[in-house]
Amino acid sequence: MEMQLKKNLLKVARDAIKNYLDHKEKIVVSEDDFPDPEFWEDRGTFVTLTINGKLRGCIGTIVPVRPLILDVIDNAINAAFRDPRFYPLVREEFSTVNIELSILTVPIQLKFSSSVELLKKVRPNIDGVIIRRGPYQATFLPQVWNELPDREAFFKHLCLKAGLNEDCFQMGGLEVHIYQVESFSEEEFK
Repeated sequence: MEMQLKKNLLKVARDAIKNYLDHKEKIVVSEDDFPDPEFWEDRGTFVTLTINGKLRGCIGTIVPVRPLILDVIDNAINAAFRDPRFYPLVREEFSTVNIELSILTVPIQLKFSSSVELLKKVRPNIDGVIIRRGPYQATFLPQVWNELPDREAFFKHLCLKAGLNEDCFQMGGLEVHIYQVESFSEEEFK
């Protein structure tokens, strides 16, 4: 994705959060405002908010369900005001928050016959991972590898995030999908 599109998406995310702080409503964008067709392709996105390097909110859409620009708007608002792990963002925090966007590829199912094969197939720092068993599901973006570089530890934490036993990846019946992201943040453009 070219630099100007990245800057425009980050600005849209910030404008969406500010408008919601000020008016409690979503901003409205049109193809006249953003004519580049890339903005209107259906894409999955995550919006991650940090303050002084600490997570302040992260919400996303794994599979493409709406145009990229609309997904960024929704996820920016949700990360700022609806992440259940955090209280809603307040005006005093707005100027200090850093916005990171992750644009996802379409997830593909990973075939494996054992946990050993699974751990070998998943590529640290490249693959985001979705696990699913019955109604339980969780994902880690590729950026999580920075915090959990050990493959086994990565999967243990992912199992726990899904509400499953930490060894769920060693048992049968686990569905695994992988995806990649292009991520960029406001810090890169300061």
